[in-house]
Amino acid sequence: MADKDPFNFDLRVSTDKKKRRGGRRGMSGAFETSQRVCQHDGCEEPGQYRAPKSPDVLDDYLWFCKDHVREYNLKWNFFEGTTEAEMEAQMERDRVWDRPTKSFKKSVEERAWSRLGVDDPHQVLGGNATRNPGKSITGTRRLPPTERRAIEILEAKDHWTKAEVRKSYKALIKVLHPDMNGGDRSQEEQLQEVVWAWDQIKESRNFK
Repeated sequence: MADKDPFNFDLRVSTDKKKRRGGRRGMSGAFETSQRVCQHDGCEEPGQYRAPKSPDVLDDYLWFCKDHVREYNLKWNFFEGTTEAEMEAQMERDRVWDRPTKSFKKSVEERAWSRLGVDDPHQVLGGNATRNPGKSITGTRRLPPTERRAIEILEAKDHWTKAEVRKSYKALIKVLHPDMNGGDRSQEEQLQEVVWAWDQIKESRNFK
């Protein structure tokens, strides 16, 4: 049997025993099956609680009883012996999990454009490069010919609500009706068309 599976996990029994050499860990954090003696001077209690030896050796431990591990932890200072600059540098590395950001290398295409003096390929398109009006929302609603003609007369859009079309209708009435434009009757024919158009939309089920 191979020592490692295809995913590079070490499945050997000996490796598992090494991982468990400290014993089974209880809910309190104690390794209850540990046979060690507390390493505090003069203490003979079982050493069931581990603590790192130093900030530089975090995977090697000292073993204490419950009281002495608390005492040890109270005195523990990860940044002991480091300068303020070193501490700030460490905190800065921790912000990115000690994996600093690296700049992306230019692709072959980007290098080709740069040889032509173009930093961004969109520059070739000039001022229209960043213009993206998107899909037009006009002409999206299927309307009968009469309602389509009514929308055109009212200078409205077919995606408008009935209330929006009504606003356009009222604006046209203010311009065309003799009572509202100083008695000018020269546009009565156009006024009749606007009134007809609004009647079509007002009764339509296509506009909410």
